[in-house]
Amino acid sequence: MEALLAMAIGVLAASGIWLVLRPRTFQVVMGLALLSYAVNLFIFSMGSLVIDKPPIVAAGIPADLEHYTDPMPQALVLTAIVIGFATTALFLVVLLAARGLSGTDHVDGESD
Repeated sequence: MEALLAMAIGVLAASGIWLVLRPRTFQVVMGLALLSYAVNLFIFSMGSLVIDKPPIVAAGIPADLEHYTDPMPQALVLTAIVIGFATTALFLVVLLAARGLSGTDHVDGESD
């Protein structure tokens, strides 16, 4: 399962980088979204996820014997999803305004 998750993160990151380097604004926006998904999956995978375990270690049980789920990466990913949605919406509005002013959707300002 770890190999599948690592491959998914790698494919998302590689696709995101490839799209960010494209000349059109929509492709850049989609690349940034894919990169944010890859980073969110990476942070989420670092949280020592265990099924059916509490997020806090019970009293009296040594921490090295009890498996628990760390709630911090889950909270960070949830916050990153909200922030990513807001910045994507802002980025789209700015790109639409730039397209209206320049008449092209190329990120370097040159037309076909």
